[in-house]
Amino acid sequence: MTSQRRGTPDFLLLFLAFSLVCFGLAMVFSASMAYSRYDSVTATMLNDPSYLAIRQAAAIALGTVAMFFCMNINYNVLKKWIGPAFIIVVIMLVLVPIFGNKVNGARSWFVIAGFGIQPAEFAKLAVILYLAALISKKEDKFRSFKKGLLPALTIVGFISALILLQPDRGSTMILVLCATIVIIAGGANLKHIFLLGAAGAFVMAIGVAIYVIKTKLSGQSYLLDRFTSFMDPFADPLDTGYQLVQSLYAFGHGGISGAGFGQGIQKLHYLPEAHNDFIFSIIGEELGFIGSSLFILIYLAFLWRGLLIAIRCNELFGTLAGVGIIGMIAIQALINLGGVTGSIPLTGVTLPLISYGGSSMLVTLISLGILLSISREYNKPEKETKKRA
Repeated sequence: MTSQRRGTPDFLLLFLAFSLVCFGLAMVFSASMAYSRYDSVTATMLNDPSYLAIRQAAAIALGTVAMFFCMNINYNVLKKWIGPAFIIVVIMLVLVPIFGNKVNGARSWFVIAGFGIQPAEFAKLAVILYLAALISKKEDKFRSFKKGLLPALTIVGFISALILLQPDRGSTMILVLCATIVIIAGGANLKHIFLLGAAGAFVMAIGVAIYVIKTKLSGQSYLLDRFTSFMDPFADPLDTGYQLVQSLYAFGHGGISGAGFGQGIQKLHYLPEAHNDFIFSIIGEELGFIGSSLFILIYLAFLWRGLLIAIRCNELFGTLAGVGIIGMIAIQALINLGGVTGSIPLTGVTLPLISYGGSSMLVTLISLGILLSISREYNKPEKETKKRA
């Protein structure tokens, strides 16, 4: 009788993930040493260097429990929960523009018991899993535009529209890119993808042109200046280019070997969101070029290992879910690193597993739990026996 025992999870991926999480927690603590918070009891501002690190540790603890829970469930069983989970995410996205807390001009958060929940983070994973299930169910029919691609695009467009209502352009862009990766990996007709991409680019070009003309005529070109400031941040170093200039100063101060852990200057109220969007700048300042390069190499090894797990899966759903999950993490990391180094415009995207953020950490660890569940199916004992035979 064939053994039905599940295999072991991929310990290399698990080790790399927790190495990054622990490193990120240490960097959050360092980056938030000058953090101050309002104490409602004494009605004063208090310097609390461990406040954010403790909250991040709590999110990591909760995410770790969720990760091990998902890891110990067959990923095919999780397919049954995709529908209900997707509906819950849609309800949250509908409600957040109405009842959510307004931060930096957007209603993207629910605050429950002092902790923020960002539905857009959960929407990314929900769309990836929903598309993976949809494509694996349709199989060859997915190459048909009307029966395959159109339903997938409808789902992506609907969720993207809900996120734009907040508005959250960064999360919308990431969701669309993740969905595109899953759709292409799922075997969509590349002719359809090319035509849709060309049409989308044309519409976007018209929209950008109209926006540029409108802002120039009205004299309110602040958002446009923020978007284009990455090309020459020093042209307006005290306003539109301020964040990027301070980020570049951090890398310059770090040099080759870094200023030393905890010895950075830019986090002392010079660089906004040092613990969040710009945490890589703090890594560059305190650990230097050598430390930053080592960190990026470990991150690349982590992404490569996750991609190998997805590719090795013998079932289409597992492969698409794994590719989508790794794609989601890689895209966010690329946008974050590109933004803080001035390679692309800043979009306010966090660095997965490293930046401060409870929702991002929770979703990323849940995603890794699903990926580890996929690895367990590949590592089944009976498969190892067949290989030896």
